[in-house]
Amino acid sequence: MKIVKEREQLKALSRKDLQEKANGLKRELFSIRLNSMTAHVKDYSQFKKLRRSVARALTLLNKENVSS
Repeated sequence: MKIVKEREQLKALSRKDLQEKANGLKRELFSIRLNSMTAHVKDYSQFKKLRRSVARALTLLNKENVSS
C-alpha cells in the first residue's frame, strides 16, 4: 500500500521536481553507503528501499522523455 502512495506522489510531481527528488534520493543513498563504511548501520533494509525509490523516480523520468 505504501508503494502505491509513493508512486502516486511521484506521478504528481513536475519533471523538474522529479529530477530533484531522484538526485536527493541518490545523495541519501550515497550518505548511507559512506556511513556504513565508517560506522555501524542500524537498518540495512534502507539500502534496498532507497535503491527502489531511485529506480521508480528515474523510470517516471524516462517515461516522460519517451512520451514527449
